Amino acid sequence: MIRNIKKELQKKYVGIDIGSVSVKVVLINEDREVLENHYVRSHGQPLETVLIVLKEIFNRIEIDDIEGIASTGSGGKLLADIIDISFINEIVAQSTATSILHPEVRTVIEIGGEDSKLIMLEPDETGGNNLKVSDFSMNTMCAAGTGSFLDQQSTRIGVSIENEFGEMALKSKTPPRIAGRCSVFAKSDMIHLQQVGTEVHDIVAGLCYALTRNFKSN
Repeated sequence: MIRNIKKELQKKYVGIDIGSVSVKVVLINEDREVLENHYVRSHGQPLETVLIVLKEIFNRIEIDDIEGIASTGSGGKLLADIIDISFINEIVAQSTATSILHPEVRTVIEIGGEDSKLIMLEPDETGGNNLKVSDFSMNTMCAAGTGSFLDQQSTRIGVSIENEFGEMALKSKTPPRIAGRCSVFAKSDMIHLQQVGTEVHDIVAGLCYALTRNFKSN
C-alpha cells in the first residue's frame, strides 16, 4: 500500500455537534476530506459521551496534529466553555457549510431533536459563492414537529430511525393521515392503524407527512 505522506502531514480539525439526543464528531484535514465521523446517542450524558469519542480519536491521532477544534449545537456552548474551544452558532455553522459545500442551495430545513429550523439564504454582496442568511425561523419547544417525534414513534413500532425509517417510508403508496400536532394523539392514531392491519411502511410514511404538516404550520 502506497502511503500519502503529504496528506498524513496535513493539519487536522475536529468539529463537534452536541444535540439534544446525540453527539456528532468529525475529523477532517486541510482538504476538507472526512477522516473520521462519529454519531453516538448521548442518553442524557452529552458531555461524557463527547469526551469518550474525543479520547478514541486522540488515541489514533497526535493531539499536536490538531490545528483547531470547534463545537456547535444545543450543548456546544457548555463544552466550549469547559475545554476552551470555539463555539459556533448552529445557524452560522449550517449556513457556512451550505455556502461552501452546496453554494446553489437557497433553503435549508434542519430537523433536530428538540427544534426544527428553516433557513433562507441569499448571495452575499461581497461576491464569489458566499451566501448569507436572509431569514430564519424555529418552531416552538415541543417534541411534535421535531426529530424526537419520529424517534419516539419509530421506537414504538420497532423500526430503526437511523437504518430503516427513511427507506421504509419511500415504499408507501397510500400513507394514512396521522395527527402530528401532539405525540399523544399520534400514538392513538398509530395504535388504531396497527389494529386495522395497516402496513408498517405506510404508518412510517404517515408519520413523516405528519411531521411535515406540523413544520409547515409553524
